[in-house]
Amino acid sequence: MMKVEDIMNDEVIVMQENQQVGHARNLMLKHGFSRVLVVDAEGKPVGMVTEKDLSRKMRGNGPDWKRRPIDKILISRTMTEDLITINPNEDVKDVVELMIKNDISSIPVVDDDGLAGIVTKTDLMKFYNDKYQSRWKVSQLMSKNVITVNENHSIAHVIGVMEEKEISKVVVIRDNEPVGIITPENISFASVEDPETGVSVEKIYFIRNANGRDKKNVRIVSMLTAGDIMKNDLIKIDQEEDAAKAAEIMLREDVGGLPVVSDDEVVGIITKTDLIRGIQ
Repeated sequence: MMKVEDIMNDEVIVMQENQQVGHARNLMLKHGFSRVLVVDAEGKPVGMVTEKDLSRKMRGNGPDWKRRPIDKILISRTMTEDLITINPNEDVKDVVELMIKNDISSIPVVDDDGLAGIVTKTDLMKFYNDKYQSRWKVSQLMSKNVITVNENHSIAHVIGVMEEKEISKVVVIRDNEPVGIITPENISFASVEDPETGVSVEKIYFIRNANGRDKKNVRIVSMLTAGDIMKNDLIKIDQEEDAAKAAEIMLREDVGGLPVVSDDEVVGIITKTDLIRGIQ
């Protein structure tokens, strides 16, 4: 039996619940992680904030999010509470079951002494790549229902589709051809360049005065489109390939999903979740 402690990551990025969302985003960018564990004053895990949590808040649903910048909101207002944890001596397959059943991508590992580490879908994908060579074809694990958006759709539309369909990846199309992919990471850290300075900031609109003579600069968050934020160096995989090759590519390229093709036609998508379902 392979235990959780054999695959978990003992490097856990933490922050306190009275800190702000901006700090969480900075930690994610600095360390290259997609989640931050939230602890109380005694260091006990009380919540978690992920890229998916931040992407949902980018939609600006609640009044707090309309009144103040997202980075100024307390992390306690956006984190996921009621953490599911696991003991380091449990079977790796138990982690897979918990993640799929609860639709989560990471689980803190806790022993009698407290926080011991964290196990993520990426850790499980590494395990799959090591132990499940030639076990499944891509076609046997992939999701056949590919959800797409047009490159001109707004970021709000993209988030709405992800929430409605309960997915974390959408393929972006142009003239019915796939040209990119969008994940919560793309949304959470979305930015565009000021066309005059080239500096990556919230988009700047130039609004003319009523007399039409002078421009007045107003810095506001723009209506970003799918084309603005998508990852456009799209990597595909053939449905007849070994699923372990998909895991290898996703790990190497640091992506969470690959469009699946047959004779250059997109027939599905394979994600981390699809791959870990193959751990039996």
